[in-house]
Amino acid sequence: MAMLAAVNAVITVYIGPVNKLLSSLGGPIATSTTTGIYMVYGLLAYYIIRKPGTAVVTYAIGGTIQAMTGTVYGIASCFVAAACYIVIAEIIFAAVRYRNWSTGVLMLVGGAMVPLWFVFAANMFGYTAWPIGVLGIALVVRILSGIFLCGLLTKVLGEALAKTGLLRRFAVSAKG
Repeated sequence: MAMLAAVNAVITVYIGPVNKLLSSLGGPIATSTTTGIYMVYGLLAYYIIRKPGTAVVTYAIGGTIQAMTGTVYGIASCFVAAACYIVIAEIIFAAVRYRNWSTGVLMLVGGAMVPLWFVFAANMFGYTAWPIGVLGIALVVRILSGIFLCGLLTKVLGEALAKTGLLRRFAVSAKG
């Protein structure tokens, strides 16, 4: 969990400025395309470990490391985003009783983690000043990014890592 959180924090240091560039080139719609990348580490940890509370620990570590490494969005955003992801991931995995690790469930979680954070981000970063159409399109693009760049990518990365044998001591490698 800590390793995935640390890697994500480093990636976030580099993707933040990319998002700023995307925002200047294509506005809020362009920058919305990368949303899923910010969330993938916690969902990947959950997919590998498959135990209640995995999102709590992983996203808490990730938010802390991101805050310490610096972010173009401010320290508060690290912790608020992490809290939003934790709530949604833990609720959905509890609802499926920590037994369903299908691509569909992972994509559902990836997309479902977006709206709660979007509400907070809209207020923290002034998205509420955007025209309602832009706000709606940005939310849809972010949800799609969550579905594909978080949910689907988690499945792909998790399966690829499991095939290497590196995860043989984790639940993702258990047969049955």
